Amino acid sequence: MATFQDLDLPKALQKAIDELGFVTPTPIQERAMPVIMSGRDMMGIAQTGTGKTFAYLLPILKQWKFAKTHVPRVVIVVPTRELVVQVVEEVEKLTKYMSVRTLGVYGGVNINTQKTRVYEGVDVLVGTPGRMMDLALDNVVRFDEVQKLVIDEFDEILNLGFRVQVTSILSMMKQKRQNILFSATMTDEVDEMLNDFFDFPEEVSLAPSGTPLEQITQLVYNVPNFLTKINLLKGLMKDETLSRVLIFVNNKKIADMVMDAVEEEYPGQFGVIHSNKSQNYRLNTMASFQRGEIRGLVTTDIMARGLDISDITHVINMEFPEAPEQYIHRIGRTGRADKTGIAISFAGKHEQDIQVQAEVLMEKEMEVLEIPEDVVIAERLLEFEKDWKKLKQVFKKKKDEGGEAFHEKKEKNKKVNLGGPGKTKPRKTKSRNRGIERARDKKRKDKDK
Repeated sequence: MATFQDLDLPKALQKAIDELGFVTPTPIQERAMPVIMSGRDMMGIAQTGTGKTFAYLLPILKQWKFAKTHVPRVVIVVPTRELVVQVVEEVEKLTKYMSVRTLGVYGGVNINTQKTRVYEGVDVLVGTPGRMMDLALDNVVRFDEVQKLVIDEFDEILNLGFRVQVTSILSMMKQKRQNILFSATMTDEVDEMLNDFFDFPEEVSLAPSGTPLEQITQLVYNVPNFLTKINLLKGLMKDETLSRVLIFVNNKKIADMVMDAVEEEYPGQFGVIHSNKSQNYRLNTMASFQRGEIRGLVTTDIMARGLDISDITHVINMEFPEAPEQYIHRIGRTGRADKTGIAISFAGKHEQDIQVQAEVLMEKEMEVLEIPEDVVIAERLLEFEKDWKKLKQVFKKKKDEGGEAFHEKKEKNKKVNLGGPGKTKPRKTKSRNRGIERARDKKRKDKDK
C-alpha cells in the first residue's frame, strides 16, 4: 500500500503531513495526484468523505514555487461560507512550513476588511462565487496570474444558483490555466459547463454516483405527519448513544420549529444552522458542536455538502430531500474515515416515492422500523401538510377526470413550422462576457440607489 512518503513530496509539505498524523493517501488522493501533476484539466467524481480537499491541495502544493506577485495564483471556489473556512484551515495546516499566503472570502462579513487583506497580497484565494465576483467587479481581485482554478462541490454550486457568477469568473481568467473540478454527481448542467470552459478534462471517478458508504446503517420509520415526527425525534433522543447528531430538514422555517421543540425537551443541547443565521452565529455554533459542547445541530442542506465534522454518530432526516442524490450527501456526514454511522429517516406518505428513488440509486433498501409504542401519534396536520394534501387532491382530480391540464391543443397551435426563408429569425449566439456585463450593470444600479 502506498504511503505519503512514496509521493515524493517536498520536505516542508511532508513535515506538515507527518505532524497531522497522516500516513496513507486515500484512493481519490492517489488517483488525482498524477493527473493534476501532468497539468491536464481534471474532473473528479467522488462520494463525500473521501479526502477530496487534500486530493487537489497536495499536488498543487507539491509544484509550488515562490514568485514575486501579490495576486492569486491558485483560486478555489466552494459553495458555502463554512466550506471556505474549512478549506482555508486545511491549506494553512499543509503550508505550515511553506511561504504561502492564504485568504478566504465570503458574504455576511464586511467586504472592506476583505479588500484590505487582498491588497496585502494573496497566493491562494478561497471563496464563495458571490463574494469573489463582487471583489472582481470592484477590480480588487485580479485573475490574470491564476495558474490553477479549483471548483469544489460543483453540482452544489450550480444547485444554489451561482451559475452566472461562476461563468463570469471563468470568463475573466486567462485561457492558459489548469482547471480542477470536483463534483459528487454528474448532472447535465455540470456536463454543459465542462464543454464550454474545460479543455478535454480527464475524469477521475472513485465510485458511481449514488453509491452509499458501506459503513452506514440506514433505517426508516413510516410516520403519518410532522407532529408525530417531532414526538418520535424527542423519543429517540432519550437514547444517549445518539451523542453527535445532525438533524436535517428542508427549509429554514421548519428548522426553527424543530429547534424550538428539541430545545424545550433538551435545553442547551442543540444548535440550529441555516442561511438566515449570521455568519458569526453559524461559525460559533459549528465550533461549539465540534468541541462537543452541544449534542447536535438542526440544519438545512447547507450542512450536507463538503463539511468535515468529525465523529457524527447519527444523521436524522426529519424530511426526505427533494432529490435522492441529496439524501446520499446527507447521510455521508456520518460513517466517515472508516468509522460506522447510523442514518435514520422519517418518511411521510408523500415522501415514500423519494425514498424508493434513493434506494434504487443506491441499489440498497433501508430497514423499516416500527414507531415505538410510547411515541404519541398526533392527529393534527400543520399548514404546509394541509397545502400539500390539497395539491395532491387537485392533481388526482385532473388526472382522473382529464381536466384542463390535459385539453386538446387549439387548431391554430397544431401547425408545424416547416422552416423556409423569412419564416424564422436567426438564432442569437451568447457572448461569454454577457454574464460579466449583467453583473456589472446590476452593481452600478445598486450603487446608484
